[in-house]
Amino acid sequence: MKYQGKAWKFGADVDTDAIIPARYLNTSDSEELAKHCMEDADPEFPQKVQPGDIIVADKNFGCGSSREHAPIAIKYAGVSCVIAKTFARIFYRNAFNIGLPIFESPQAAEAISEGDELQVDPGSGVIKNLTKNEEYQATPVPEFMQQIIAAGGLIGYVSQKLGARRQESE
Repeated sequence: MKYQGKAWKFGADVDTDAIIPARYLNTSDSEELAKHCMEDADPEFPQKVQPGDIIVADKNFGCGSSREHAPIAIKYAGVSCVIAKTFARIFYRNAFNIGLPIFESPQAAEAISEGDELQVDPGSGVIKNLTKNEEYQATPVPEFMQQIIAAGGLIGYVSQKLGARRQESE
């Protein structure tokens, strides 16, 4: 499966408070969180983003607190994946745990402009900029992590594995 969508650019050190402001942390409703995704960085983002679109950022994306609300807000806003120079470590784990694919590529983060149409192949790590007719390399997502993403996150993945084991033992 490839991800394709329009690029939304953000700078360096986008923290989890910018991704989902603390005033919305009183809910764990994914759809409600999505309505406020990135609104402090770009107040119109929740209304402008379309399913499949891609966030592109500079270094240290997702720094700050360890809240899972941040990648959940991004995923449920319709963003198919995030590309950045680097990610904060806890955000990196939380993103995969909830099924949000992320890709590290300093080259792509520099070259992509807001509005560019992108296509990302998670297996190869190839990012195609369809607008500029350029390609960049990201670190490919390992197969088992692609399975976690396909299952909708770690909970779905574990549920699938447990279900398969139950069937085998019957």
